[in-house]
Amino acid sequence: MTTMTTVTFDASETLNEIVARAPRALEVLQHYGLDTCCGGALSLETAAQHHGLDVREVLAALQAALEERR
Repeated sequence: MTTMTTVTFDASETLNEIVARAPRALEVLQHYGLDTCCGGALSLETAAQHHGLDVREVLAALQAALEERR
């Protein structure tokens, strides 16, 4: 029997925390120009604000990317 763990994201998590929990998230973050090297210690919310992004859109894209790859 295989159990699936649901991964959810929170805007207060740092970019590095998100990628550590879900490595596939890196591709989505890169698509939005969010850098885990220099900006990885920033929360998703702060990084999105710095790039003029809607954090809700990024969260939705992260969630969708993980759900489609199950």
